[in-house]
Amino acid sequence: MTEREARMSSIDNTVISTRVRLARNIEGYPFPGHFADEKQAREVIRHVASSMSKYSNDFNLYYMNSISDAKAQSLVENHLISPNLLKTRRISAALISADECVSIMINEEDHLREQCIMMGLNLNEAYDRMSDCDSALSGDMKFAYDEQLGYLTACPTNVGTGLRASVMLFLPALSLCGLMQSVSRSASRLGLTVRGSYGEGSEAEGYTYQISNEVTLGLSEGDILSQVHDIVMQVCDMENAQRRKLAKGDNALELKDQCMRAYGILTNCARLTSGELQKYSAYVKLGAVLGFIPIRDVSGIDGLVIRMRPSNITDAAERDLTATERDVYRAEQTGKFLKGLVS
Repeated sequence: MTEREARMSSIDNTVISTRVRLARNIEGYPFPGHFADEKQAREVIRHVASSMSKYSNDFNLYYMNSISDAKAQSLVENHLISPNLLKTRRISAALISADECVSIMINEEDHLREQCIMMGLNLNEAYDRMSDCDSALSGDMKFAYDEQLGYLTACPTNVGTGLRASVMLFLPALSLCGLMQSVSRSASRLGLTVRGSYGEGSEAEGYTYQISNEVTLGLSEGDILSQVHDIVMQVCDMENAQRRKLAKGDNALELKDQCMRAYGILTNCARLTSGELQKYSAYVKLGAVLGFIPIRDVSGIDGLVIRMRPSNITDAAERDLTATERDVYRAEQTGKFLKGLVS
């Protein structure tokens, strides 16, 4: 394997997914938090839905006050909507593409929060897809825009391009070596932030972190994408260097034992909670990237964790399940899947 191939492999084993989000508001309407009545909220929803239908018939419209709590939770767990959208269920909605890569939240903090999520490091591709949707919308409605400030948003930190570009990363080595605070400080000096897997205020479950830009004013979209890409590449290199140290360090045997025990639990347990899957799968992934466990496709574990979320299990079963039934199902499916990944 060449040096470039080795680096690309380490990136594939570190980057989980990419998200690009655009904040927009329609001129002539107050921000969602200042609607005079629900009539204005419904007008915004109809306007956005009508505009998107002219662009594509590939989107489904979900009114937040019309879907079940289980469906709402499923959309949150799959990062298709934010928890904040559910705080305003009586006036909010979401347009979601059939492939669930693109979602447009309507009447959250802003009239529109347009986002595209793609697996791996695909900032430019995600932005291009989101930009196409944004162009279609702007061709049918007038966004609130100032020649000096750029796009106007409810929160001043989004004024300008309205663009947030974020990348989800698996950083166990940097975490175990106590270097994440240093990474966070360095990112902050560059105008970026490091958060947990569900964004601001969330914990870094399973050594999963989100790196995104904080500054949207005074930078072009290309500048923001390049800046996030460059810091992600640097963090990937740092993570890979620490992984090599862990694999050959004094505690390598202890770490290998921890990873193998995690694999043993996940492939042999009779019940498995979401928290346990998150915890042990992180060590299985670490064991795979360090060469302790011969798993062919490490990224497949990320997909497994998503499929085994409570709401997704309920959807797969097509009936309501008790917590115990979900745990049993999760254990069976996880064990079967992981055994199939080992070469």
